[in-house]
This record gives sequence, C-alpha cells and structure tokens, in this order.
Amino acid sequence: MLMPKRTKFRKQQRGRMTGTETRGAAIHFGDFGLQALEPAWITSRQIEAARRAMSRSIRRGGQIWIRIFPDKPVTARPAETRMGSGKGAPEFWVAVVKPGRILFEINGVDEETAREAMRLAGHKLPIATKFVRRSDFAEHSSHLAATAANEAQTARKLAGTDAGARPTEEAANA
Repeated sequence: MLMPKRTKFRKQQRGRMTGTETRGAAIHFGDFGLQALEPAWITSRQIEAARRAMSRSIRRGGQIWIRIFPDKPVTARPAETRMGSGKGAPEFWVAVVKPGRILFEINGVDEETAREAMRLAGHKLPIATKFVRRSDFAEHSSHLAATAANEAQTARKLAGTDAGARPTEEAANA
C-alpha cells in the first residue's frame, strides 16, 4: 500500500477541499486518463484496489501511471474511548482529490480497452469520475490560445492600432 516513507509531522489537521484542481489536471504520461469530478479523500486501499482492477483488465499490454499519492495521515481514536486525552493515532493515509484531478493514466492499449479498465477502476473509488483522452486537452488548450488571440486582436482594433485592419474614414480624411 502507498504511504510516505517519512513525514516531518506525524499528524495533520483535516483541512478543506474547496475549488477545483489547478495542478495535475492534464494528461502528461499516457494517452487516456481517469478524471475526478468530485472532491474527496481517497485512501491508499482504494487506490490499490483501482490499480489492481486496471492491471487485470489490460492484462500484459499497456502501462499505468498513478497520478495521486496518499500523503495525508488520518487519525482515529480507539472504540469506546472517552473524550479528551489528545488526538488519536494515525490509522490510514489519504490523497486529497479535488474536481478536475487526473487520477490514473494509461498507455499502450486501444481506447476501448482503456475505457473498460478505467470504468472498472472508477467503481473502486468513492467519487464520480470521467474517462478523458489526451487529445481532449490539446483541443482545449488550442481553443484557449485561439480565444486569447481573438481577444487581443479585438482590443487592438478598438485601440486603432491593428496593422491588419483597414483604415477608418476618419483616419483616411486626416
């Protein structure tokens, strides 16, 4: 099971999972990925169960990347213990996941096999997930670049400094 070799502090506060993921939200290693749609703590046991399901599904072909790591300790008190006397001992480790995070990536298999492997992995996780392709992110980033270029061109036209624009009547008369 996944857990850090050592940490600076044994225990952490719970924290909050607000907003969407900014880092780790694009596919970098494989051709296909599994993206989180909800915020959650995903335990090391759940990550391992999903990894096993994917590995069995793709058999010998392909490669899998696990893009999340359980680095947050969750503490628990023993059963039927009275309140007080400090915080409990670390029980298990979780990965904090926000919407948009890529959880797993896969390469070396066709899309149908990858989709089935990701579906099986998604059933092992406590959140809603979505199958994504690397090409989806390329189209999205090129769309953002095109939108930014169009906005810049519109701003230049409004300022009257666009070299490609035809001169207006006032500029021609002057």
